[in-house]
Amino acid sequence: MTPDATETHDPTQSDAMTLDAIFAVNVRRQPDAVALIDPPDRSLVMDGAPQRLTYAEADRTVSLLAGKLAQLGLARGTVIGVQLPNTVESILTILAVTRAGMTAAMLPLLWRRSEAVRALASAGAKALIVGGRTDDTDLAELGLHLAADTFNIRFVCAFGESVLDGVIALEGLETTVAEEADESAEASATEVAVITFDAGTDGPIPVPHTHAELLIGGLAVVLEAGLPQQAQLVSTMLPSSFTVLCAAMIPWLLCGGTLALHQPFDASALKAQLAEGPCAAVVVPGLLAGRIAEAGLLHGTSPASVLGIWRAPERHAASAVWRERTELLDLLAFGEHGHVVLRRRADGKPGSLHIGPITAPHDAPDAPTIMTLGRTPAGTLLLAGPMVPVGIPGADVGESATSSENTYDTGYACTVDPRTQAVTLGGPLPGLVTVGGYRFAIGELQDTVGKVDPGGVLAVLPDLLAGEKLAGFAVDAAAVRHELARRGVSPLVVEAFRDGAAATAIPAA
Repeated sequence: MTPDATETHDPTQSDAMTLDAIFAVNVRRQPDAVALIDPPDRSLVMDGAPQRLTYAEADRTVSLLAGKLAQLGLARGTVIGVQLPNTVESILTILAVTRAGMTAAMLPLLWRRSEAVRALASAGAKALIVGGRTDDTDLAELGLHLAADTFNIRFVCAFGESVLDGVIALEGLETTVAEEADESAEASATEVAVITFDAGTDGPIPVPHTHAELLIGGLAVVLEAGLPQQAQLVSTMLPSSFTVLCAAMIPWLLCGGTLALHQPFDASALKAQLAEGPCAAVVVPGLLAGRIAEAGLLHGTSPASVLGIWRAPERHAASAVWRERTELLDLLAFGEHGHVVLRRRADGKPGSLHIGPITAPHDAPDAPTIMTLGRTPAGTLLLAGPMVPVGIPGADVGESATSSENTYDTGYACTVDPRTQAVTLGGPLPGLVTVGGYRFAIGELQDTVGKVDPGGVLAVLPDLLAGEKLAGFAVDAAAVRHELARRGVSPLVVEAFRDGAAATAIPAA
């Protein structure tokens, strides 16, 4: 880890550095070192050749992007929606938004109008930054639809070699931005840097995260994994959730290393990325870690650690025994409010949660407490500590957080062994379904299907890889697919009605 970023600045204290300040330390220390690497198959999702940026080059782009936002007349504290593929633009945009003193609201890539409109409205976003494409959607075009459907969106900005009328181009900024962002206003670690979205039975819930909360979440990963200074990391997951940000982007900043991005999922591309140089860690969905090992991607030049993210933490205890020499660390994500990092036992079986303080690393004397687990009177698991967001969902999340209640009731029923204090989690949260990295309110989806086709049925089935999958049944499946797509429903739901198929995914959310 860079001494400047983590040894002289403790993110648990009020004078903690911001994301941009830590990035600036790395720029000063090693301007010519490689900072960000694009996926080798970038052309599938974004215009242009794969990029390989030094810290100096990344810093210049961040300043230009921040200057463009300021040039639009957007005030400090403004919330900016961001929906981008897992390319260097996603990381550069987060840094640029925070450098401009604004807040990045991260939309999952597979969200369409149905989810995204309500998310942007609830977060109070005033602008939207998009770019790239998926199999069926140009995200810039989708951005225009989102702006039309969301009263508060004033500007739509897009990356790409050519953009639609009404969209502000973010390519070639050197010729359009006369001045870089005004950096005279000192940012505070208690300001909200990023908003991610949890799934609720009534739709997306915005969860604000301050700079300090993000740094503490990332510090838990860095310390537990023992990531070295200038570590090279590979991330197969989009930075659209708190735990993914804390497993990939924040450790990259704290270690001052290289972050290689992988657009999920291509086994040959990932193997080439892992073999490119000494890799300290690869970030993957927990459910996919075993498949990666089975495919032989961890043999030969392998990462020192695999960081497996579990969006459905109740499934972690039943996961397969890990038999690889590469170390596996499991990150149990409790919605967007916090995560716990667990090492595998010596026999490869999953580690256990325990009531009480959790330090990082677990076995080090005098290690800092990252999280405390408790049990509510109702028998549900409680998170407490400086990683837990203090902002109140639904409030004006663009302002600095002021609440002192760093606690969160996860809603997961749990039992506690009175002798060991080990925690056993109950079933999944009622009303929600997790397909790979995405969580949905199943009741709302079923209502939508019923409006399209009163005889249509959307079922949730178990899936070995994705945890759960969606299966749709209708007399005219093609007509249902067409209407769901027209209404802006997620492709995972649309594809559930494809004849003879069920929608499964291990997406990067």
